[in-house]
Amino acid sequence: MFEPRPPAAQNDRSPAVPAAERFAARTAGMTASEIRALFAVASRPEVVSLAGGMPNLAALPLDALALEVADLVAREGQVALQYGSAQGVPHLREQICEVMAAEGIRADPDDVVVTVGSQMALDLVTRIYCDPGDVVLAEGPSYVGALGSFAAYQARVVHVAMDEHGLVPELLSDTLRALAAQGVVPKFLYTIPNFHNPAGVTMAVERRVEVLEICARHGVAVVEDNPYGLLGFSGRTYPALRSMDRDVVYLGSFSKTFASGLRVGWALVPPAVRDRLVLAAESATLCPPSFNQMLVSRYLGGHDWRSQVKTFTEAYRERRDAMLAALETYLPDGCTWNVPDGGFYVWLTVPEGVDTKAMLPRAVTARVAYASGTGFYADGFGSRQLRLSYCYPTPERITEGVRRLGRVLEAELDVVRTFGASARPALRPGPQTPSPHTP
Repeated sequence: MFEPRPPAAQNDRSPAVPAAERFAARTAGMTASEIRALFAVASRPEVVSLAGGMPNLAALPLDALALEVADLVAREGQVALQYGSAQGVPHLREQICEVMAAEGIRADPDDVVVTVGSQMALDLVTRIYCDPGDVVLAEGPSYVGALGSFAAYQARVVHVAMDEHGLVPELLSDTLRALAAQGVVPKFLYTIPNFHNPAGVTMAVERRVEVLEICARHGVAVVEDNPYGLLGFSGRTYPALRSMDRDVVYLGSFSKTFASGLRVGWALVPPAVRDRLVLAAESATLCPPSFNQMLVSRYLGGHDWRSQVKTFTEAYRERRDAMLAALETYLPDGCTWNVPDGGFYVWLTVPEGVDTKAMLPRAVTARVAYASGTGFYADGFGSRQLRLSYCYPTPERITEGVRRLGRVLEAELDVVRTFGASARPALRPGPQTPSPHTP
């Protein structure tokens, strides 16, 4: 007969295991990004936030979308509010192929996997490619969300420098040769070729072919992240890397061209990758939200989404122009920046001796926020750079924010002139900072 065991005496208990020791080793690399940590402060109304990359949704036809939502629930609620396919709604995958066709991509809907934002797609791609200690190549600087995913899976990031025309092929070749000499083959190159986040530059078309050839020669896969590709200010749409090579893993999103809160993104992958990606997606979310996908599908099918993208683009161009004019007016000598031809961001380099991470609390006290450059590197560089986002504030707020930033920089330079420059290195060797003369 079973007899319950009496409680152990106090002195017989095993020592309590601290909670932190129960976590997997990979959680050691999971830390809050500098940009996320800014949100609580930057969202205060008195602070002009030039930090976050929130899309400006003021131009969306909200009344029409409200009617669409009501009709979706009334007519298709039994499907929209139910579990769906882990790969995504079939009709939306067909429409995604039509969207990508604008960048020269010819795709099969069967090779599209819909995800909860392109961040999830990036996380899943990293999961199925990378073991702890594997090397991933990424532009320097690179998207902070990507760096977070790579760190979470314990991948080692090796940066490749950019100039005003994007990733430098010669430096990519040098990096791959150096790694090969160590017996290391990177799992993939992660690149944002169009209107880069955070650097704002665009990879020259002739370089795209060269980059693909270099990676193919070294047996390195390419992951192309392209959330901003349709948001060019000149009216030009650049050919996607995927349009040149069907083995490229392409990540897309409706966050920048429709509504970020719906969290609908996708990955276009080679057939050999698709099945593993779908399995990884199933384990993460079982299935992406059918309701959100069906709403996006209705929007694409029943609204002039191309004109809506043009409306967004015109608003962002106006804000970019306001920022560039303010930078010319209010920033001290020695500051340089690029001139983005699309997207959300300007990448700014400050004079020697100024540390943008150390300066940030003083900037917030002066009621302006930015993203310091160190958050966009995995190796400690970027202390003389910062990212300015022009997508969300009004042109008037942008001008005021840059004016405040200029005063903070002037104060920092006064300190540098009095006490001398910091000995901390701020720039890596090579053309890592985009030129202010980007066309």
